[in-house]
Amino acid sequence: MSGQIGGLDPARAMDGLEPWAAAAAPIDAGEYAQRHEQARRLLHAGGADALLVTAGTSLRYFSGIAWGASERMVAMLLPLRGEPLVICPAFETGSLAHALKVPAAVLAWEEHEDPHALVAAALRERGASTLALDPQAPYGMAARLRQALDGCEPIDATAIIDACRRCKSPAELALMKQATAMTLEVQRRAAAMLHEGIGTDTLVRFIDAAHRALGADNGSTFCIVQFGEATAYPHGIPGVQQLRERDLVLIDTGCTVQGYHSDITRSYVFGRADDDQQRIWDLERAAQQAAFDAVRPGVACESVDRAARAVLEAAGLGPDYRLPGLPHRTGHGCGLAIHEAPYLVRGDATPLQPGMCCSDEPMIVVPGRFGIRLEDHFHVTDDGAAWFTPPSPAIDQPFAT
Repeated sequence: MSGQIGGLDPARAMDGLEPWAAAAAPIDAGEYAQRHEQARRLLHAGGADALLVTAGTSLRYFSGIAWGASERMVAMLLPLRGEPLVICPAFETGSLAHALKVPAAVLAWEEHEDPHALVAAALRERGASTLALDPQAPYGMAARLRQALDGCEPIDATAIIDACRRCKSPAELALMKQATAMTLEVQRRAAAMLHEGIGTDTLVRFIDAAHRALGADNGSTFCIVQFGEATAYPHGIPGVQQLRERDLVLIDTGCTVQGYHSDITRSYVFGRADDDQQRIWDLERAAQQAAFDAVRPGVACESVDRAARAVLEAAGLGPDYRLPGLPHRTGHGCGLAIHEAPYLVRGDATPLQPGMCCSDEPMIVVPGRFGIRLEDHFHVTDDGAAWFTPPSPAIDQPFAT
């Protein structure tokens, strides 16, 4: 058994876990102001007069307000000129005031009022006629806004919001580096506490508790723990599994730090790997590295996916999404949302730019037997890419020393 896999008493696995010492700084007022100015430049270029950002990750990006979507409108209206306007239920103004990180006027609506009509009135008062709407807004909101705007169709703000969010600032990168470092430490301890018979449920509870101990926002944002044949399903199967000798282990988990995500997967064998497990693991690692090596500014996202698939197809896997092989895209953007633009997949011709952050996870599935996914994230630099976390060196050594 590897020195990194098994051998640690589960009762001692939490020893020494405490809030992260070198905590990254929060996003400051100056950065929020820069985000608003960039959005305004893009609004002007796109012929729109105002941007309406609804509850969700983009609202947090532009205002600091971490608020989940519901049937009650909570949003921010950003006009080309003048102060932003936060639209919210009157009874929520106190809570929102504590979350708001930018100077903004507040337009509160009572339960019997129509907030869509209030948004339309606010636009008219500002001489605005063309509204760019957050693509995450529900269809019903778009329809009611159109009615309130006398049939004027809001335009899709996807290009505006993606252009603002896809390249991370140094402050955002620092928050993601902290989140990924925390999750890697949790992964390391989870691997060390494995023993024959341990249940996937025990590991899920431990991983959540360890993330909380390190100071993650809300413990694990998600956690997939699978053993043996269950690893052949990219997002797992229901139920509890018990670990057996020579099982493949797949653990995919993450957390957030001030809203910014980590998302790391490790795959390894509990015991000695057989020849097939070793061969597929080596191919997986080679495909992951090929994708990383393909990254540089100006390269299309789909080229990174193509580089990973070329390794697998040369070994007789695939092609395309056929199994045994890679059943999904090679990677996804990450930031305030765990999956966000851009995507490393055929058809996404977005040119990579410094500051973009993506997962690198060209999973290999062997149906009915096992699956292996190695997932680390990188950010694009001026001349290539940089890992947030060092990749696995070997099937029996999940973590670089």
